[in-house]
Amino acid sequence: MIEYKTFDSKELKRIKQIYESERWLAYLDDDKKLKKAFDNSLFLYGAFSDESLVGFVRVVGDGEHVVLVQDLIVMNDYQGKGIGSELFSFVLDKYKDVRFFEVVADSNDEKLNEFYKSFGLVSVGSEYMIAYCRK
Repeated sequence: MIEYKTFDSKELKRIKQIYESERWLAYLDDDKKLKKAFDNSLFLYGAFSDESLVGFVRVVGDGEHVVLVQDLIVMNDYQGKGIGSELFSFVLDKYKDVRFFEVVADSNDEKLNEFYKSFGLVSVGSEYMIAYCRK
């Protein structure tokens, strides 16, 4: 059974294991930076199996005008069980009154893009704005 609850950077070891298992290696170079990133996040919500973190969503922003879902990740063994949908639905509802709710995704990942579209999200470039990033 999966339990959903908030958590904090005390789960850093398990957070790193999840990133590593899913090959999100950019987060693994500096433990101090990673801990600070989690400590400075607006909201952390995790999925736990037998008290062990197996997936989470991390939100950054001001919580009023803009939020960014920085990470939504579930360990491979737990994917396909609705955990990512549950985590994402929770934050989508929690921040339903925020003017700009943003998620950044790999434009080539069709499955991931369909996942976000299934929640009614649209590509920024397809509406009235465009997003830019640094190379």
